[in-house]
Amino acid sequence: MGNSLKAIVAFVPSDECQKYLLEDLEEMPVDKMVDLSGMQLRRLPLHICSFRELVKLYLSDNNLNHLPPELEQLQNLQILALDFNNFKALPLVVCTLKQLCILYLGNNKLCSLPLELRLLQNLKTLWIESNCLQCLPEVVCELSLLKTLHAGSNALRTLPSQLRCLQELRTIWLSGNLLSEFPSVLLDMPFLEVIDVDRNSIRFFPSLAHLPGLKLVIYDHNPCRNAPKVAKGVRRVGRWSEETPEPRKRSGAVIEITLDEKPSPPPAAKLEPE
Repeated sequence: MGNSLKAIVAFVPSDECQKYLLEDLEEMPVDKMVDLSGMQLRRLPLHICSFRELVKLYLSDNNLNHLPPELEQLQNLQILALDFNNFKALPLVVCTLKQLCILYLGNNKLCSLPLELRLLQNLKTLWIESNCLQCLPEVVCELSLLKTLHAGSNALRTLPSQLRCLQELRTIWLSGNLLSEFPSVLLDMPFLEVIDVDRNSIRFFPSLAHLPGLKLVIYDHNPCRNAPKVAKGVRRVGRWSEETPEPRKRSGAVIEITLDEKPSPPPAAKLEPE
């Protein structure tokens, strides 16, 4: 099916066009997964909502800006990918899917998240990177089982103090935001294993040596004059990391040390529920 034809078919709301778009997908897939990524969808085919045993639904890279209320029928859904669409607000029907473990919302136009998100108490992984968030929604702090939070490439300047309540959180990605100071709340989260504050505006890093769970801290591309101190065995990625010393002052001047660029992170693979 050519891209132009797919775009036309996706826009027409008739049942015949939906069936053509879904091709042979008339019955519940054996693997309980439906992947409609990159099909230029403007609306979710309602036929999908009849697959009540569906566990994984990938709708990435489409033109969606709303979802039908019938989506609530998918009460066994554990993975929902809505990244790379045109959502300006998270459809509230998503918050009725209480078995969700992994929710991808990256690369949309979200400026906030609804309070109803707190209903997703099984959520372990939340991707909200590359949106329009100026502050981390406090409702995120009510997701008690959350292990991974990807909030990079927004416009965050601070983090809420309530974040320390997420005692299951192990990985937090904050790359590409507007942080001018290292978020103090992270200093009270000894269970964190990965902290990424790459590409912010942090000038000074406090010691992280007291965080017993820490395994990796990424702090590259900040205008800092010191590297964060860490416990033995913790990997640092940034200026003056393990391989090079921090600059020494001579007569008030700081000797700059040129380092190689941080290696590119691996592509963000779709995660499976634990």
